[in-house]
Amino acid sequence: MRSYYDLISHEGNRSLFTAIELSIASQVNRIPLHFHVEGLRGTGKTTIIRAARHILPPILRIKNCCYNCRPEAPHCPEHKGLSPEEIIRLGTELVPRPFLEISHSAKIGTVVGSIDLGKIIDSRHSVAALLPGTVPRAHRGIIFIDEINRLADTSPELVDVLLDMMGTKPGRVQIEETGLPTVELPVTASIWAASNPDEDPGPLQQIRKQLSDRFDLRVQMERPLQSQTVRRILMQPRQKDILGVKSRELAVSDMKNVVFPSDILDVLAAIYIDFEIESIRAVEALELSATLLALRNGRKTVTLDDVADVVPLVFGHRLDPVTIERIQQYVKRLALQNGWEADTADHPGNPVMAERSKEKNSWLKRLWQSACKKFSNGNGSPASSGKTREQGEGQSLEGPSARPAATEMVAPPKQAIPLEQLPSDQLVSVDSEP
Repeated sequence: MRSYYDLISHEGNRSLFTAIELSIASQVNRIPLHFHVEGLRGTGKTTIIRAARHILPPILRIKNCCYNCRPEAPHCPEHKGLSPEEIIRLGTELVPRPFLEISHSAKIGTVVGSIDLGKIIDSRHSVAALLPGTVPRAHRGIIFIDEINRLADTSPELVDVLLDMMGTKPGRVQIEETGLPTVELPVTASIWAASNPDEDPGPLQQIRKQLSDRFDLRVQMERPLQSQTVRRILMQPRQKDILGVKSRELAVSDMKNVVFPSDILDVLAAIYIDFEIESIRAVEALELSATLLALRNGRKTVTLDDVADVVPLVFGHRLDPVTIERIQQYVKRLALQNGWEADTADHPGNPVMAERSKEKNSWLKRLWQSACKKFSNGNGSPASSGKTREQGEGQSLEGPSARPAATEMVAPPKQAIPLEQLPSDQLVSVDSEP
């Protein structure tokens, strides 16, 4: 298995790395974040996901608990209700965070749980007991499902289990066997899924839209576009230190230290109403993902830029590309407006406003440099001829053309681009002489 940190990141797969790291950070903070990556076969989806298991931070559980009970909050049938003193006597252990897979051949009993036949046929002490399946054993960890579109098409009973598990946070699983009492367990596990949408039976959102909506993020995996990137990928197996090396654990901070401003919460509410978003899960995922992105980037306050960056991931499987672009541009415009209306002097302790002030000053500097280049007389400063073009033609600045009411209004040939988004060479333009 290749080391996660040695895998080649490029423009086509960068979003997958982001989704993985956001989901791990969320899981460590006890909130599952589910993502689904779609892309052509052979682009490395499964390779990257399976390599990520080695960067998962470990968990502390009650010793030998197959349900991964937290020592401070046991939940399984065996340990639920025990006193702190009893848990201390049982002991605790640090184990790798669960990373389990559900295959297409899986049965409902292996995924949810079933009767433990080994304990029933034990001649010395026969007892009826449950054998936990993949879902309850993955508590506090990750479940990976490859080609989930095929699973959704062929195993509707397994999809129903996933819907129940992913419907709330934390989720739940219910184990039912004849002759035994029904057991319901909370499950905090993140679902990572992959699929090839161009192969039968097609994209997940067309097969089971309800399941597709359960995923917080949808990642579009693309092939590398530069030959140099392909060359680096081909060189990987020749590196002696890349196989058999365990990657370092992903460093994750406490999400409670990140502030989500109330005015940005208002923006999310406006997006839900104004763009007629169907699922409330979408804006909940937007809030969670923006918070995790700020956490990942080492900031303590969520910004509108964080929201804009995760918009394509959150809405990729929920909205059409045009609407996603409109939402992203809407958030970016608000971010620029907020930055221009505030100044660092007014907010000396606000790093976000300080960064916005830098952007403003940088844009003004580009504008001045562009103006100097267009009108310079050779010494780098704007040239002055003493008369404007209109004055040189004998027209007065007080003439009819200076009065708005007398000016003919003509619509522009295409939608205007905000000045701050223009390339430097287009900031200033000069009409050619007739």
